[in-house]
Amino acid sequence: MTEREKAAGAFGKTGARFALALLGGTMLAGVPAPSLAQDAGAPAQPAAAQQPAPAPSGDTIQSITVVGAQRLEAGTILSYIEMRAGDTYTQALADQALKDLYATELFSDASIRNDAGTVVISVTENPVINRIILEGNKRIKNDKILPEIRLAPRQIFTRSKVRADTARIIELYKRQGRFAASVEPKTVELSQNRVDIVFEISEGPKSKVRQINILGNEEFDDGELKSEMVTKEARFFRFFSSNTSYDPDRLAFDQQKLRQFYLTEGYTDFRVVSAVAELTPDKRDFIITYVVEEGDRYRFGDVEVDSQIRDFDSERMTSNLAIKSGDWYNAKLVEDTVEQMNELAGTFGYAFADTQPQFVRNPEDLTMDVTFVLREAPRVYVERVDVNGNTLTQDKVIRREFRVAEGDAFNSLQVKRSTNRIKSLGYFQENFEIEQKEGSAPDRIVLEANVEEQPTGELQLSAGFSSIENFILAGSIKQNNFRGRGQTVGASVNYSRYSRSAALSFTEPYVFDRNISTGIDIYRKDYNSFNFTNNDRNRTFEQSTTGFSLRLGVPLTEYISAIGSYTLNYDDVSLDEFTYYSDIDGDGVAECDPVLAGRYLCEAVGTRLSSILGLTVSMRTIDNPYRPTRGHTLSLSTEFAGLGGDVKYLRLRAKGAKYWPVFGGFIFSLQGEGGVIKGLEDRGPGVDDVRLTDRFFLGEPQFRGFDIRGVGPRVLRQPIRDTDGDGVGELITDRDQVGDDALGGNAYYLGRAELEIPLGSGAREMGLRPSIFVDVGALFNVTRPVLQSSPFPDGIQRQLFDNDGNPLYVDPDDPTQWTTDPTDGSGNPNDPWMYQVAAPFQEVFLGDSASPRVSVGIGVNWNSPFGPFRIDFAHVLRKEPGDDTKKFTFNVGTQF
Repeated sequence: MTEREKAAGAFGKTGARFALALLGGTMLAGVPAPSLAQDAGAPAQPAAAQQPAPAPSGDTIQSITVVGAQRLEAGTILSYIEMRAGDTYTQALADQALKDLYATELFSDASIRNDAGTVVISVTENPVINRIILEGNKRIKNDKILPEIRLAPRQIFTRSKVRADTARIIELYKRQGRFAASVEPKTVELSQNRVDIVFEISEGPKSKVRQINILGNEEFDDGELKSEMVTKEARFFRFFSSNTSYDPDRLAFDQQKLRQFYLTEGYTDFRVVSAVAELTPDKRDFIITYVVEEGDRYRFGDVEVDSQIRDFDSERMTSNLAIKSGDWYNAKLVEDTVEQMNELAGTFGYAFADTQPQFVRNPEDLTMDVTFVLREAPRVYVERVDVNGNTLTQDKVIRREFRVAEGDAFNSLQVKRSTNRIKSLGYFQENFEIEQKEGSAPDRIVLEANVEEQPTGELQLSAGFSSIENFILAGSIKQNNFRGRGQTVGASVNYSRYSRSAALSFTEPYVFDRNISTGIDIYRKDYNSFNFTNNDRNRTFEQSTTGFSLRLGVPLTEYISAIGSYTLNYDDVSLDEFTYYSDIDGDGVAECDPVLAGRYLCEAVGTRLSSILGLTVSMRTIDNPYRPTRGHTLSLSTEFAGLGGDVKYLRLRAKGAKYWPVFGGFIFSLQGEGGVIKGLEDRGPGVDDVRLTDRFFLGEPQFRGFDIRGVGPRVLRQPIRDTDGDGVGELITDRDQVGDDALGGNAYYLGRAELEIPLGSGAREMGLRPSIFVDVGALFNVTRPVLQSSPFPDGIQRQLFDNDGNPLYVDPDDPTQWTTDPTDGSGNPNDPWMYQVAAPFQEVFLGDSASPRVSVGIGVNWNSPFGPFRIDFAHVLRKEPGDDTKKFTFNVGTQF
């Protein structure tokens, strides 16, 4: 080979190395490009790592020098490589040293040069991260992202970590259903080889399910199958639903839901061939496509029970099965039958009973034979009951709720009932279950109550606004497990514009460790009744009640209890004297004037003592006392007033409710109540035997669609005014300008049908519970009152006079002060005395009818950040003359 050829070959090799170095420099320039949630970029290798050392080989290394280092010592850098002085310099050794340096991720560039045995290693250190900056993130806050990424201040910057952290941030947004999210990392160079890392985040919209396609279904249409799925197509009416967002886990769950649906319809060979979720071209939403095979539909063939427990007769159990030969196959019915048989065996003491269904498929006639094998098991007795985890609550408080005791035969129903009773105490975790463990012998079982105590004290301070009471203040303190004995003590104070109350209470659920409860309530209540005139709320009578109540309860059965009570109340009913009093007989003493107040209000004024005996029998089987979904409640109560005191009556009440889960998440309920009161004293002609303050009242909030006390008997006081100035009064019937006094009733009934509508998990987390309802009720049966009318036939407002014809004057500062001559001798009345006048009017009695009033509407309960909120829109379909309607009501409060 000639020298020219050798030179050309050397030049070719050098050119190739130069091109490779140039390519590596290009790859190292800049920062990583933006990453999309749909992109999966492979990590790039440092280009310089592939750059061979362009130095000759074969020389012995005399010395190694490091240049370019700023933070790292030369010795530290040399410790990362295997090259040492005295070694023979080779290309492979240089390449390995470069790889080792780049593997440390401490350098952004490195090169090796050999000058006749003197090796020079040039390095450029990676910068130090000064701070991490997130921009554009609104849906996921910094405190959720920063702990998930590897980069942090004062660490060494590397591109591989940036790429990994970019992918991690995108993954966080995918979990929230934002598959269009993108992240662009940027660096801001600072002095002293430092950088700020900025992640510019474009969150994008939440990826919804735009469309669900189902292929291969012939027996059921798409709409019916979609209704079985948890995932729903995004539509405007599903604004609050979180099930419209794409979730891969939910996609797998929906496949199981489809299979369960077909198995309940008899399609035992059904399968989902494929389920594919595809992003739309705009990368905003998903289109999900299911391909299914329905297969043939099967009926039940021979269905029988094979009991290996001698106490259970196979033929008799077979005859009592709910499954019958010839019915369409239903996998859910098979599961329910297995559960019922195990539970039945458990009630007879076979705690370890195991029922196994065995299937025989008959493709010839499309039937499925099912044999329920009840395997042999020993009868079990309770060896021991252990209670663990209680630090405050005494053992006896828990043990007395057990329906089985040590030595009793095991009974699964009684164990389940014991679990529910302990849960209902409210002292322990919600997911409490009584664990069943094997005892010292095959026929022995140990029941363990492993409890986790939770706080049982309640301190509440609240303020709010309601359409009934306007501004409300309330405070209460309560301990539901006082001293760990299961006792309840509490105190409460409530204040609003029209009512005030204070109460103390104490309850002992087990007196002397016997299943007998007792309690006492001491209270003071002040209530101001009101009516409306010209849309203004006016106080009528004020009632103050001071008293106490003693309670004694005993269980009659597991679900039925009886509670006896004795109540002693002192009531003081008064009227505003300036508004409703006048000197009727001219003796200078102001009295309640029927012309100004109405005879029914004057009859209520005064003080009285009520001594009341009560008895209530109640039944409760609901699963949750605060938000029931199944079960029923029923109570019957009677009260007798007349054991001493000034009041005599007999009152009866009944109240019940039934709850059903329907239509996969809806809760339907029927509620009803009614009552009647009978006065036991004759109070004179034209006067009802029951006092005004003891009668029933009906309206908001019990009866939606009607105003407070808006249903039932009432007296409307219609004013008579000279509106045209001709000296003749005209009757005003505009309801806004008419005085309205509710009289209450001696009998009432109220019914309600309500359907609670389920929302998505997002709305449930917000505490939103909408419902539609129908309310039906009436208030009636009161003695017709003696009505008053204007003493002035021409309808002109007149001054009042005494019986001798002297004009009456009243002191506005002291309405009890009356005079017929408030002068100082000059013949002119002294200030502040003023004339006492009477406005002409006509009274009308309306509303005493048992005819049902009907309203329909929609309401929403919301556990808002401000506290419990309830809003109702109701439309009255049927009412009686005199009833006062109201379309919109709300109630909101807050805790602080």
